[in-house]
This record gives sequence, structure tokens and C-alpha cells, in this order.
Amino acid sequence: MIAIVDYGVGNLFSLLSSLRALDLEAEVTGDAGRLRAADRIILPGVGAFGDARAKLDATGLVPVIQEEAEKKPLLGICLGMQLLGQNSQEGTLPGLGLLPFSCKRFDFPPETALKIPHMGWDRTYVRIQTPLTEGLEPRERYYYVHSYHAACEDPALVLMECEYGYRFPSAVYGGSVYGVQFHPEKSHLYGMKLLKNFAERC
Repeated sequence: MIAIVDYGVGNLFSLLSSLRALDLEAEVTGDAGRLRAADRIILPGVGAFGDARAKLDATGLVPVIQEEAEKKPLLGICLGMQLLGQNSQEGTLPGLGLLPFSCKRFDFPPETALKIPHMGWDRTYVRIQTPLTEGLEPRERYYYVHSYHAACEDPALVLMECEYGYRFPSAVYGGSVYGVQFHPEKSHLYGMKLLKNFAERC
């Protein structure tokens, strides 16, 4: 069973519908016992980093997520991916510390025509083959909505990349912890393939 963490942030039921369309057993829950009983955990998220971390703290689930991430696969999506890291320029609260990266705002020269947030479909490059990326096309398009992105000093963390003004990590991983900046539940065929890989291969 896949447990989708409910902490008041994120498009939970779109994600739940995508998983069920793949005939996967999944549920939305904010119960610590259900997270412990799950085979896999997904941490979704939309909005601001500090607000999301405060809401997650209020549930009392932070230590549960940190403990379970050492035992089973965990996937962070969009803001949920950013929360896996150490910190973010968006707010003063720390991340979960599950992966050694920070998040920073897109930084473009004044003359650029690029807008923030980075929004819409964009080509994404697979850098490292893992169970999560198995069978994915190396340069497929996924759907993004974000103003901040991971900044990784260690390139071994970077699973996928996207280019928006410059290349940035669009997926990260370490051990059984994975994070994707894009929304697989909104990315049609290839997003569904990634979710299926997470459920069956990771």
C-alpha cells in the first residue's frame, strides 16, 4: 500500500486518482500508524516552503517520516521534494534533512525574458538510471509549477535535470528516498510510468 501524506498541502486526490488508475493500492492519510504500515510513502506539496514545513510539524508526523524513510521507499513531489532537503531560501524553517541539498530561487539576469514561476511542460533529461527512471525516455516532457529548485553540491544526487535559463536538478535521490520537482500526476503517460516504477520497482 502507498500512503500519501495528508498535512493540508498539495493536490492529494489528483495523485490518489492517478495511482488508482494504475490499479495500485493507495490512500491519503495523516495517521502515523498508517504511514508505518505502508509499503511506500509519497510526500506531496504545493505552496510555500515555510508554511508547508510548519503544517507538517503541526501534524507530529515529521519524526515518523524521517524514521520510515530509512526503511521503505519515499517519493517527494514538487514542494514535497524540496522538503526532503536541508533548507530553502523560501523561509527560515529547516527541511527534513533526508537528502543533502538546499533549495534556491531561480536567478536570472535582468535582461532575460524568462518568467518566475517556471510553469508548464518542459523537457527533462535522465542522468542516472535507477529503478525510478527505468524505461523512461531520456528526454521526455513533464509538467512543472515552481519558483525554487534544488541546488546540489554532489552531482551523484541528481537523477534528472531540466533547463530553464540554466540546468537545474528536477529529480534527486539517495538510498530509497526520491524526489521529483515536476508533477507526475499531471504529466500523462511518462508521469504515470514514473509512478508505476515507484510502486513496483523502488
